[in-house]
Amino acid sequence: MEKLKGLKCRECGRRYPSAPVHVCEFCFGPLEVDYQYEALKGVVTRASIAAGPPSMWRYQALLPIEGDVAVGHHVGFTPLIRANNLADELGCREIWIKNDSVCHPTWSFKDRVVAVAVTKAKEFGFDTVACASTGNLANSVAAHAAEGRLKSYIFIPADLEPGKVLATLVYNPTLVAVEGTYDEVNRLCSEIADKYRWAFVNVNFRPYYSEGSKSYGFEIIEQLGWRPPQHIVVPCAGGSLITKIWKAIKEMKMLGLIDGPVDTRIHAAQALGCGPIVTMIKNDTDVLVPVRPNTIAKSLAIGNPADGYYAYRTVKESGGHGEHATDPEIVEGMLLLARTEGIFTETAGGVTVATTKKLIEQGVIPRDESVVICITGNGLKTPDSLYERLETHVKIRPTLSAFDRALTDLKSHGAQEEH
Repeated sequence: MEKLKGLKCRECGRRYPSAPVHVCEFCFGPLEVDYQYEALKGVVTRASIAAGPPSMWRYQALLPIEGDVAVGHHVGFTPLIRANNLADELGCREIWIKNDSVCHPTWSFKDRVVAVAVTKAKEFGFDTVACASTGNLANSVAAHAAEGRLKSYIFIPADLEPGKVLATLVYNPTLVAVEGTYDEVNRLCSEIADKYRWAFVNVNFRPYYSEGSKSYGFEIIEQLGWRPPQHIVVPCAGGSLITKIWKAIKEMKMLGLIDGPVDTRIHAAQALGCGPIVTMIKNDTDVLVPVRPNTIAKSLAIGNPADGYYAYRTVKESGGHGEHATDPEIVEGMLLLARTEGIFTETAGGVTVATTKKLIEQGVIPRDESVVICITGNGLKTPDSLYERLETHVKIRPTLSAFDRALTDLKSHGAQEEH
């Protein structure tokens, strides 16, 4: 089955053969993968997907892979959890958590996009992969390069969280810490990509890389019994994930995998210290004004997002909205999810939970409608943001009498707080 036509410019529609390129040479618009959807109708069915492996590759027919999967065989198909405790806390009927904080192998949704990009890099015969990253992508590219026996160069801002630096170095890449923001790192990588024949997953391989995010949307629909939810709240950094979740829903509808109309509204979540996409939504303008990031949510700290315009268009087209979260609200969001559902998410997840709470309180998300909150990374990578909020409750000598006294003090303290 020939499923790929090649690449297509998202602005002027000009077509290109499949190649490691990402920009239209005529209008400088971004390129995206162009599928033969007519050839997929009736071939990609609910039954054919259900017969696939318990990973993102059950949707391989809808991903830009033409040969065998090279890396990341166990990526995806992460839990979609009915969050009853969180729903009670927020006064809602139906909240779900799509939990990519347990995505294999590096605990973030980036494993989905990297598995596609690295497989595609091997199809094109590259021996080196690279990326500009705010942390999670660095972890994933280094891990999948190791699995694929490829060399890797990872470029990060020098002030990245130590946990994410360590979780990259362990895979033995060449790690380059750049004294600058992510946007400055990304500009440097664009110049390097022009000079060296490397597969930069989020530069010259971006059309293929970004398609991996569709699997996140596919899974939400399948795990809800082939029905889309009424609301999805998505964290935004570069803006690609939110556009690909929307694309996944539209592709499933086009292929007859979803019954009835689609009334899903897609909402964008960003930190107040770096929220240019949400600012566009609030001001109802398609003009993105870059910002210099200043937030604890470093994985979302992209001040000039590559897909910002398309993220804005996605929200507008679906009838969604957007909201910012302050740093204290991000921490409260992390603690709320942990306290109610036993899920430890990173700061990006705190942004999404805090945004959902705000949109519910504002009435943007009605309390009797279904909501999926996208949790895209694990909290063990960013514990730094919680050190000042959490401490050990009791420290005692190893005797029962010491514990008895401490327990009495705790109960007394609790009773005083209640009064």
